[in-house]
Amino acid sequence: MLRLGFVTAILPDLSFEEVIAFAGQEKFACVEVMCWPKGKAERRYAGVTHIDVLNLDAAAVHDTLAKNGVTISGLGYYPNPLAPDEAEAAVYVEHLKAVIKAAEQLQVPVVNTFIGRDWTRSIDDNWPRFLATWRPLITFAEDHGIKIGIENCPMSFSKDEWPGGKNLAITPAIWRRMFNDIPSPNFGLNFDPSHFVWQQIDSAKAMREFKMHLFHMHAKDARLDVDGLNEHGVLAFPLLYHTPKLPGMGDVNWTSFFSTLSEVYNGPVCIEVEDRAYEGSLDARKESLRISRNFLRQFIAS
Repeated sequence: MLRLGFVTAILPDLSFEEVIAFAGQEKFACVEVMCWPKGKAERRYAGVTHIDVLNLDAAAVHDTLAKNGVTISGLGYYPNPLAPDEAEAAVYVEHLKAVIKAAEQLQVPVVNTFIGRDWTRSIDDNWPRFLATWRPLITFAEDHGIKIGIENCPMSFSKDEWPGGKNLAITPAIWRRMFNDIPSPNFGLNFDPSHFVWQQIDSAKAMREFKMHLFHMHAKDARLDVDGLNEHGVLAFPLLYHTPKLPGMGDVNWTSFFSTLSEVYNGPVCIEVEDRAYEGSLDARKESLRISRNFLRQFIAS
């Protein structure tokens, strides 16, 4: 059964209790809760801490959820565990382990994150580091009974992410290689169809092939700017020719998406808002979640 929720990163000014109360009032079934370490954000939508996993009160979290009739679909933390600075990467890996342990305590089945990447090097040149970092991480997740959902966002939008992007797991060809080299039932995907719009990849085909690896879903849209694409070409910064939008306001074919999804997946579908048109105020960001919910209700009953 599909369950509709949202990613809490869009409500950074609310406490965990306030986020869950809002989710309950608006009849969302679940939320993906952001678990960054407390501190300054390194980019938009990062650095949000709705659960501090280093100071976790699991009983209080469960009490808040129960009072509002909401569940946690996954814990989210999206750094770059393959950052070129190995000391920096080690900090990310250690916090990711803390999030995994918190998920075990909270009985949340999935932790969502990025593989990471040294964006100045090729996929092949990143591969030995990927294996050295992620083989023990997946073993750690297995030992704690937690699944790892890797989002397919290329993280290639700004100068500091250029040219390769800061996430390795962005295409079916790379996923196939990843899951072959680290064959684990706890290693899978947090699938977001919006990233495939501008990469010109068939979401339905990918979902069918990797259906056993679909652990979590993001609902976000993207609108291609044909004039921008004609002006700058596909080798430009991607934001020069596409814009993240609310579901139904971009180029994702949601009817086709859910037609396939209903055949290959049961679980949470969480709205992820990165639409600048709705970022001006807390009220606008809350409204963006309502608009997205109302659109997606035609496909998800709960």
